[in-house]
Amino acid sequence: MVKNIKIMGILNVTPDSFYDEGRFYNSKIAIERAYKIAEEGAHIIDIGGESTRPGSKPVPAAEEIDRVMPVIEAVSKDLDIPISIDTNKAQVAEAALKGGASIVNDISGLTFDEKMVETVAAYNAGLVIMHMQGTPETMQNNPNYNNLIEEITDFLKNARERAVRGGIDSEKIIVDPGIGFGKTLEDNYAIINNIAKIKEMGSPVLIGLSRKSLIGKLYNDNSDRLPATIALNAAAILNGADIIRVHDIKEHRLILKSMEMLMDLRYTDHH
Repeated sequence: MVKNIKIMGILNVTPDSFYDEGRFYNSKIAIERAYKIAEEGAHIIDIGGESTRPGSKPVPAAEEIDRVMPVIEAVSKDLDIPISIDTNKAQVAEAALKGGASIVNDISGLTFDEKMVETVAAYNAGLVIMHMQGTPETMQNNPNYNNLIEEITDFLKNARERAVRGGIDSEKIIVDPGIGFGKTLEDNYAIINNIAKIKEMGSPVLIGLSRKSLIGKLYNDNSDRLPATIALNAAAILNGADIIRVHDIKEHRLILKSMEMLMDLRYTDHH
């Protein structure tokens, strides 16, 4: 029952991502990192060419394509692992899907580019729909909800319906409540506690909390964010997450066996 938890490994081919700060900006290094992500046991590699950290500004599509394509082409040729393109632009999604990606991870939840649905449908690709309040540039200015979980779920349901109407296979849709994207510190923890409610929609749930500010804000110094990332991802899995999106693949692979054991026993206890 639990053996289906997937790890999505993050590969930012950007000069300004919040965690790796451009370490993989050079395509040769990015390609080596992709092989490492696969070797460490990720089930999906999520490649992005635009930083979406709070306050970041958008990058032109052509530049985004130049950053990600050498990596996608090399990886899809050599590795038998699904590649996801982390973009909110249909033009970038199309180039990536042509070049070997099979999933589009759209942080805007289909709101930034009206051509996204037809592009994903045309390639019969998978789709991750994420919830975000505002844009990366403005989202953390003053996030505000009347009913956090309900608003996130309604948004995701509506976006999913639009995707299905546009010809995307509903079985290929994953939803992501968008931890850190227009959310307060407390909102992020409320999301982790309420994954089961989001799952009631019937789509697999992806959680991306790796090393984000919901951890950093707990410490008053520059503490190591990995232990708390692992703890919260374990909690997310217990609460029903199907996919965890992480920077540290090996460490999360190491927790999966224990999580699976725990959940399998919990499951048999109940039945």
